[in-house]
Amino acid sequence: MSDKETDLIKLPFWDKLSPYEKNTVSTAASVRHFEAGEIMGCGGGCLGLVYIKSGSLRVYMLSEEGREITLYRLHSGDTCVMSASCVISQLTFETQMTAEEDTDILVINTGVFSQLTERNIYVRCFMYELISERFSSVMWTLQEILFKGFDRRLAAFFVREYDRTGSAEIRMTHEQIAQKVNSAREVVARMVKRFSEDGLVEARRGVIRLTDIAALREM
Repeated sequence: MSDKETDLIKLPFWDKLSPYEKNTVSTAASVRHFEAGEIMGCGGGCLGLVYIKSGSLRVYMLSEEGREITLYRLHSGDTCVMSASCVISQLTFETQMTAEEDTDILVINTGVFSQLTERNIYVRCFMYELISERFSSVMWTLQEILFKGFDRRLAAFFVREYDRTGSAEIRMTHEQIAQKVNSAREVVARMVKRFSEDGLVEARRGVIRLTDIAALREM
């Protein structure tokens, strides 16, 4: 079994495809690599259905003034249908994707994915369930931005990174953190300084070490 076939069987709806559909998907699917920091079109580029083989992607919206709002992130094993917005008429806004680290993705092109959603009820149900899931993530992001104080947002981000990586050291610049928490670099710098004065973190150039994870989690 090839690497591509190994990845295809991980798709949640794979077992619900007919032999003909499986053969069509296998023929049309391709693997693409993106370097860390590389931008790929999501709404505008309309890649198709994307499965994350390895790495991570940040999905965000970009305003006319150049401000970015991170909507959610995708990690190894996640699937993205927002990248097939030209197939889904209900999606009336455009998003962008950036690889946060070297990332490999499996892509089912828009033509084949469109055929699957039209002919296979299981694929169509999967698509709408995933859209609902992503919409919930977007609403959670908006709730954080609108209703949660920035100190709590930053503490929550630090705790999530600690839980995700298992490391108390966050190797990011203030600019990178600001991008992830939907704020400005100056705001992040001031709050990190306050956290440092309170004994919650130790800040060095390009590295923030969490020194009181329990207190951050309590926040």
